Amino acid sequence: MIFVSLILIVSIVAITIFSGKLDRALQAAPVVADSAIANPFPQVAVVIPAYNEAANIEACVTSVLDSTTIEHLQVWVIDDQSTDETREIVELLQASRHDSRLHLISAGERPAGEVWVGKNWACTQAAKQIESEFLLFIDADVRLKSQSIEKTIAHAQQEKIDLLSLAPAILCRHWSEWLVQPIVVLLLAVGFDFAPVNDPMSETAFAAGPFMLFRRSAYDAIGGHAAVHDYVVEDVELSRRIKQQNFRLWYGLGRGLAEVQMYRSFSALWEGWTKNWFEGSNRNYQAAFYCIFVTFIIFSMPLVGLTIALSQLAFSGFTIATGLALGLSSIALFQHYVIRLRSEPYTLISTNYWWAIGVGGLLVCAIVLTSIVKTVTGWGWTWRGRQLG
Repeated sequence: MIFVSLILIVSIVAITIFSGKLDRALQAAPVVADSAIANPFPQVAVVIPAYNEAANIEACVTSVLDSTTIEHLQVWVIDDQSTDETREIVELLQASRHDSRLHLISAGERPAGEVWVGKNWACTQAAKQIESEFLLFIDADVRLKSQSIEKTIAHAQQEKIDLLSLAPAILCRHWSEWLVQPIVVLLLAVGFDFAPVNDPMSETAFAAGPFMLFRRSAYDAIGGHAAVHDYVVEDVELSRRIKQQNFRLWYGLGRGLAEVQMYRSFSALWEGWTKNWFEGSNRNYQAAFYCIFVTFIIFSMPLVGLTIALSQLAFSGFTIATGLALGLSSIALFQHYVIRLRSEPYTLISTNYWWAIGVGGLLVCAIVLTSIVKTVTGWGWTWRGRQLG
């Protein structure tokens, strides 16, 4: 039990350091400023790539159309060879709403002998047909809020931003989301601190695929999605290329502007994060294994320590060592409650199920490890049944 207590002390110190870094990152996180909306408003096209999005597409499209009164807005849904009712749902929307802003096209077959993964093919086909000053790429599980398009474009114009990406508010509705998503959000907030991402002098680059607003001239200059056709985590690679070519990258909180429920089941969550994680770290083994170690020490060790201490108490009775382990575990768990409480105003993720953080940490560790195996071997490396490697 002494060894367990020593590890718990390390855990408490690590949680304290992590909490401090998280507070600084979130408190300094930029938000879209209230800027004067240009008149006339620039041409903007919203691109929604959709592959088997029958559960999402109607709510997504409706949220976009209802979020703004921009008459010359273009909303393009790109059906990426869906095998469900995605296309039919959009066609019914077109018929019922009679909104000339809504367009539906088919991405068509990918060229033989070329590697196109994820949504890169669909986004490329859309870009070929669209003429606009701004391109806003969103995922089908995103819901836009009132005037989010006007506010983000006004901000991009005022600050001369070439790629504006938002971290949408993450909705947790399934049990697996409550276990994993709060941890992922906190890890990303610390691992991809907003300050260096937005610093033109820093090489750190990051963008969130669910909401990426490009100035069309910059998008074309970096080659768009066609230039990253074989990248699974295309959003991060696009952000790197924006910075490398000295365009302005801006990444901020999207609360009040956009929200997203990324996964509706455990299987979807597992497939999604194991697809992205290792690739998103640029296949950096050191970073991946460090993430596993840190996640275990910070998020799971308090639960492991508590479990061991309670087992010792049940089988051997109370001892000073057992009491120490119980006390240290309780302190660490309380720290996690405070972290969730303090981050809620920024992430909009409530403290619900905070006590399950230890199980969630173990699940994230398993996700990272599995992501390494899938990415390297290609075994089971899929997205919605499509093979990636």
